[in-house]
Amino acid sequence: MSDIDIRIAGRAGRITLTRPHAMNALTPEMGRAIAAALAAWRDDDAVAMVVIDAEGDRAFCAGGDIAMIYEAGRAGDYSLARDFWREEYRLNADLFHFPKPVATFLQGYTMGGGVGIGCHGSHRVTCDGSKIAMPECGIGLIPDVGGSLLLARAPGRLGEYLGTTGARMGPADAIHAGFADYYTDRADWPELIAALERSGDWTRIDAAATDPGPSPLATRADVIDRTFSAARLPDIVAALASEDGAFAEETRAALARVSPLSATATVELVRRVRGLDTIEAALEMEFRGTYRAIEEGDFLEGIRAAVIDKDGRPNWRHASISEVPAIDAARLLMPLGGAALTL
Repeated sequence: MSDIDIRIAGRAGRITLTRPHAMNALTPEMGRAIAAALAAWRDDDAVAMVVIDAEGDRAFCAGGDIAMIYEAGRAGDYSLARDFWREEYRLNADLFHFPKPVATFLQGYTMGGGVGIGCHGSHRVTCDGSKIAMPECGIGLIPDVGGSLLLARAPGRLGEYLGTTGARMGPADAIHAGFADYYTDRADWPELIAALERSGDWTRIDAAATDPGPSPLATRADVIDRTFSAARLPDIVAALASEDGAFAEETRAALARVSPLSATATVELVRRVRGLDTIEAALEMEFRGTYRAIEEGDFLEGIRAAVIDKDGRPNWRHASISEVPAIDAARLLMPLGGAALTL
């Protein structure tokens, strides 16, 4: 069976990810197919909008297919990953700027590369089982696929918190943070998608949306803003150490698990992108970090520990956040010269 199903249904360009056995992880071939479809539909008057969904219950898209990147990287071939990211980031920009409505239906896990496919649309729909996150620091990378722009635009200092800890957001939190727009019961999705196909009218989503309830993250805004506004990540950790309560304790534990280098660079990344505030600047800055992370950072070790050996014991380059020299994190985000991403 193909990994993706692309077709026109009524008034809608339809894209369905069909790798539920692999949590719909994105392959280079899938990314190229989506890019080609968007290019074909951009000026096609028969297509009024685009609808993207996925098969299975576990995930809309849990990320990119990183096992292949690991094998090539271990053999000293870093070009496979870098070429994949170049193509993927261009697709993310295409989705962000697509001139017609793009509705995405985000059940289960939407993480990493899934955020790049699912969270740059204009009408992003969640359900009870939605779990959205940017967990890259846990595998020695930095938030990418344009996710740094979403993080930078999140309320207060929520972006620094989500980007460094990889915390998972349910529907209410995802809407609060700006990663999604709507909540509807998943049982109603087939009827809603059929209506979009018939009509090409995105306002059908508005009419079907219901209240997801309060956002737990919104209730923690004070402590998040108070601690994650500190100047550097070691200062954030120190600020968290002075806070009482389960949330501060859980956040300290989360930061102790991720790559110290990646998390330190992520704070800098989110703050730079907040000032630049364009998808192009975000993707170009992210590419600097991912380009270097595979050779000079913790990415290969992170994949080994989480995906290949699954021992959960990564040997990071720095033993703790306090031991990361500022220059090491800054170096990841330095310009790439002739290797820079062009969009």
